[in-house]
Formats: sequence, structure tokens, C-alpha cells
Amino acid sequence: MHKTHHQPLFERFVYNILQSKIKKFLVIFLTLLALVGSIMMLPSKLVLAKMLPGKSTNTYSVYVDTPTGSSIEQTKEVTACVTDILKNEKEIKNIETFYAQGSPLDYAGLVKGSAMKAGEQYSEIVVNLTDKHTREDKSFLMVQRLRPVIQNNCEKIVPGTNIKMIEMPAGPPTLASIVVEVYGKNNEKVISLGNEVAKILKKTEGLVDVDVMADEPFTKYKLIPINDKISRAGLTVDQINKILYLAFEGMEIAVKNNIDYNDQTPIFVSLSKNSKSISQNNIDDLRNKLSSLSLMNKKGMMIPLTEVVEIKEVPSNKTIFHKDLKTMVNVLAETDMVSQVYPLLDAREAMIEYFSKDYEVKKVPEFMSTYMFDLTLKDKKTGEEYLLRWDGEMKVTLDTFRDLGAAFIAALILIFLLLVVYYKSFAISGMILAGSFLSIIGVIIGHFVADIFTEQTFFLTATSLIGFIALMGISSRNSLLLIDFAKGLIHKKHIEKKRAIAIASNTRAKPIMLTAIAIILGSALLASDPVFGGLGVALISGTVAAVVVSLLFIPVLMDNTKAI
Repeated sequence: MHKTHHQPLFERFVYNILQSKIKKFLVIFLTLLALVGSIMMLPSKLVLAKMLPGKSTNTYSVYVDTPTGSSIEQTKEVTACVTDILKNEKEIKNIETFYAQGSPLDYAGLVKGSAMKAGEQYSEIVVNLTDKHTREDKSFLMVQRLRPVIQNNCEKIVPGTNIKMIEMPAGPPTLASIVVEVYGKNNEKVISLGNEVAKILKKTEGLVDVDVMADEPFTKYKLIPINDKISRAGLTVDQINKILYLAFEGMEIAVKNNIDYNDQTPIFVSLSKNSKSISQNNIDDLRNKLSSLSLMNKKGMMIPLTEVVEIKEVPSNKTIFHKDLKTMVNVLAETDMVSQVYPLLDAREAMIEYFSKDYEVKKVPEFMSTYMFDLTLKDKKTGEEYLLRWDGEMKVTLDTFRDLGAAFIAALILIFLLLVVYYKSFAISGMILAGSFLSIIGVIIGHFVADIFTEQTFFLTATSLIGFIALMGISSRNSLLLIDFAKGLIHKKHIEKKRAIAIASNTRAKPIMLTAIAIILGSALLASDPVFGGLGVALISGTVAAVVVSLLFIPVLMDNTKAI
């Protein structure tokens, strides 16, 4: 018999709990309370979920998109405003500016589509920073601080300008944090619907850099040659094309032979900037400019260009986008240091309320499907149907969390089946499974504590869930050691059940603690990493919870299980 005064302290502590029904109930109650409390931290937003947190890099870009049809001078004016603000930042080493195109392709440009940009309304500024290991200001914090300053000061120079601050993606390659794909048959109506969606996203807290990937309508002037007048004047259409190119674009008119090199140097002629620019964007100003250009016919007579050309105002041709053979337009938004999920839910509810006035709004019924947040709109007057499909990093986040959750459930089922085969008992297998799941208490509380002690929001990320799944094996192992040891004492040494459980808990406490310390020390290096910090915190805090559950909660369940 084991005398009470010879018993180790922890053995006596566990035995006293097992002897009292009130204490056992208290252990179970507090454990379940901790479980419910920790899980409720997610919907109450005490712990926020995100695919991956922000990552500090040595570069970021600024996309300047003036309205479609803007001149290069207007784009340069807006871009100069942006660069003037950036020059005041001491952490910026140098700035590269690219007009009418995107920068040479990098990872951000590859997924954001900047390589496809071509036109006078586009420019891109590449900002190179000092090394991230030597500066205090993180790149994503710098972007967050500069974004409102740049947009408030520079977007108003040319009304309708959109300026976006683009960081190197830390996570999956997506077009934007939140993408709303608007589908329909009528392109004009789809663009109009996309603009309404953009207005809602702009009002949603936490969303910035909202943009619609569609051309803005503008008026352009078409020069139509009058063939009969051209013939009577003794001119050709080719002459008209050449003088227009010569005046406004410039062209090669001759070559200069070089004696020193076996080559010819082209002579390029163009009007000066003041000569070819138009002070006001109207048809009269353009006609006055063209009236100063004259062509010489075969008889040596000078014919004014306006005599043989008709100037006509025409609307611009809009680009039509298709996906899966359906007309669509993308509405983009980035998140401002917040998770993508919560602004999505707020914006979605706002859209349901807003569009319900003119449309019959229906939610996609499939729970946990790939497109479970999509909305279908049916016009009450015309009966036309439209689809709002959510995409971007937000969708990848939801899909990842869903898939990792499914992987977790699958792992639980497999562990349960293996344990049933080994113990031939559903009760013991369920007990071990319960202990494994309870490590989630530590994972969530660990992220809550980490968020308190960190400058930025510490998100529950995809790597956090990977750590939680990994913890299941550790938790199961701890419970297995206790159960097997206690069963051996009961059946082989014929020790009374409560005493055997207490002895097993005390004996296995040291190796369980040493294993936990090894995991915690090994994971400490990960905790400070910007991407894998969630994995490190999940392993550290989850291991602590697994130890407490194994040494207190599992013994109480063992005592109440007749199979042991």
C-alpha cells in the first residue's frame, strides 16, 4: 500500500481530485468553459483569422491609373505629385518611374497584371527601401501610413484617378485581397453594377484601393478623310496620314550617312510640345490646330488639312472582359492591415440590403461550397440575371481554412479508428480524441496573448491551423502513455483504480513535461517569423494546453470510464 505521507506531491494532488466528485466536476466544467470561451474569441473578433499576415520587404510599387483617355502629361503630373511625397521618406533609397507601361515583371506584377498595362493613362513607381533588417519601419506599415496622404493629395489633380499601393504578396498569387466578379449578358449593365459594388466596398471599413477593372467612357475625335475632296484637290490619303503622324507623333523623314560606321542615322522630325498640344479638350480647339496644317498637291498648291478631313466626335470603345465565356468585370479591393473575411461579410450584407430595392437577391445555398458567399441578382423589371462571385485572397483564405478543417476532421476520424482497433473500446478512444481536440484552447488563447504583446494584429493564420493539426499527435501520445501505464498498474499490480491513475499521472508527468519543453524551445524560433509565427505560437501554446489536459482532464475521464 502507498502511504499518503510518502506520496509525491503531484500524485497526491491528482488522487485528491479523483476522490472528490465536486473537484472532478470542477475540472470538467472549467475545461469545457475554457473550450467554449476560446472558440467564442473567433466570432467575437478577439482573435482574427487571416490567410497570412503582412510581410516586410525591401520594395513596393505605386500604380497610378488616370481615367481612360488621359494624356501622358496628365499622368506625369499625378506621378510627380506621388514622387514628391515619397522623396521625403528617409527609408527610401531610390525611386524608378515607368510611364505608359508597368515595371519589369516581378512577383507582384505577375499576379496583379501590371505587365499587361499599356497606355498613356498608366504609370508605375517602384520604390526601393533600405534593408528590412536595418530599418525600424516595416514596409507594410509605411504603405499603410503613406496611402491616405498620397491619395488625398494626388488623386484630385486629375478627377477619376486611382492610385494603388502594391506590396509584394506574402501569401497566394491573387489579383487582390478581395475580388468581386460581376457576371451578366449586357456589358454596359455589368460595368454599371460593378461601379455600384465598388461604391459599397469603398464605404466598408478596412478596405482600401478599391478599383473597377473597366474603361471609363470618354469622347474621342475621329478624322475621316473625304475621298472626293481629296481626289479633286490632287492629294492622297497617304499624304494625310503622314502629315498627321509628323505633326503629333513624329516620324522618320530621311537618313544621314555616317562615314566612320557602315550604318545610317535616321532623322526624326516632330512638332514641339507647345505646337502639337491642345489647350482645351473640344472639337473647335482641335479644328483650329488642324487648320494650321497644309498639304501641297501635285500642282504646288497648299491645301488646308481641314478642307479634306471631317472631324467627328465618337464615344470610346470599351474593353469587354470574358471569363468562362461569360461577360464579366472585376471589382478589386485591398485590406488595410485587417483580415479579408470580416470586411467581406460586412460588404456582403450591405450589398444584399442595397440591391434588394431593384433586384431579387438570393444567396448560394450550398454550405461550405467553393462559392458559398456568392449572390445572384434578378432584375425585378426586366428579369435579367446577374451573379456576384467573390474571389481573390479572401476566397483562398476561406478555401484553405475549409480544407484544413476537413483535414483535421479526417485526422480525428483516422486516429479514432486506430484507437478503437487498438483498445477495442469506443469509450477510451473517444476520451483520447477529446483530449486531442482540447489543445485548441491553447492555440486560440496563445494567439490572443500574442496579439496583446505585438505591435500589429497577430492573426490566426493557415500556418496556425497546420500547427494545431500537428498537435493532435502530441496530445494523443500523452493520453496513450497515461492510459497504458494506468492499465498496467491496475491489471498487473492490482492497484486500486484511482491510485493507479494518480501514480500514472505523476510518473508520466516528467517525460511529458520534457517533451513539451523541447517542442516549446524548438518552436520559439518560429514565433518571431512574419509568415510562420502562427505555427510557432500554435505549437507553443497548444503544447502547454495539451500538457494540462493530459495531466488533469484525462485522469478525471479515466476514472469515470469503466473500460479501464
